[in-house]
Amino acid sequence: QVQLVESGGGTVQAGGSLRLSCTTSIPINDFNTNFMAWYRQAPGKQRELLATMTNGGHTTYTDVVKGRFTISRDDSKNTLYLDMKGMRPEETAVYYCSARHWGTDYWGQGTQVTVSL
Repeated sequence: QVQLVESGGGTVQAGGSLRLSCTTSIPINDFNTNFMAWYRQAPGKQRELLATMTNGGHTTYTDVVKGRFTISRDDSKNTLYLDMKGMRPEETAVYYCSARHWGTDYWGQGTQVTVSL
């Protein structure tokens, strides 16, 4: 059974930094794990893609987070990270990680991030 568990959420002041973690039950650098990604969903808004990483380590970022957020992983821990800096109040949301494994998308339960003024 594929499980993803996010952690590291909390409250951060505007301009501050936070690191999110996503620990998985599957090998994240495995050929059958096509890619992993971070999303967020603010209240009343659609889920928004933030960053992706392929099993080969190639990364992509959406324009809104490029230069401020960094996606990375620790293969020995089967853990994906999202390092966020320069946080903005409008980035208050539930942050999710996702993995495509054997062609199926799996999601974690999400972790709340609140950016205060």
